[in-house]
Amino acid sequence: MFSVNENLKAQSDESLVVRVQAGDSKAYNVLVIKYQHKVAQIISKFVSNTADINDIAQDAFISAYKSINSFRGESSFYTWLYRIVVNSAKTFLKSNSRSKNSVDVDSPEFQSIDEQGILASNETPDRIIESHELQQVIVKALSELPEELRSAITLREIDGMSYEDMAVVLKVPVGTVRSRIFRARQYIESKMSNLAAK
Repeated sequence: MFSVNENLKAQSDESLVVRVQAGDSKAYNVLVIKYQHKVAQIISKFVSNTADINDIAQDAFISAYKSINSFRGESSFYTWLYRIVVNSAKTFLKSNSRSKNSVDVDSPEFQSIDEQGILASNETPDRIIESHELQQVIVKALSELPEELRSAITLREIDGMSYEDMAVVLKVPVGTVRSRIFRARQYIESKMSNLAAK
């Protein structure tokens, strides 16, 4: 476990990045500790094996450290890091054919879908037999979406990212982001309605 100076922990991401760019590795340790759980959550949307998640996270943080001087503050540090993490996960999947895209239905970020109520069904509870069955429908629907729609809905609904930050991460206009989210929601909700109608 990293030893972290309390004064460093109180600083903003931007201040910490400036320190890292000036050669302060302890400031980077603070950023790693702050975001390691979120990074693991992001990666768990691509792979389910804990060892693979840890390996990808380590690679992502190393890549981010090596590239830290390219960070210009045009987006938040987390948005910049998110892009690196997703690229690391995709690189891992391409080099490991045994790995398949998967979503862990027991993971905290997936549970948050119901807690936030964003993807909650409008159907009455007695129309849906078990929550677990609903979760399986949502996971399957997510996996069936084209990657561009799945990425958009995941960034918005699970990671809570703003449309503006999403536009930076996905490298598309905000209007395109909104369109993708709308289409993804329509598809997922149609699958949920099918379940409720059973």
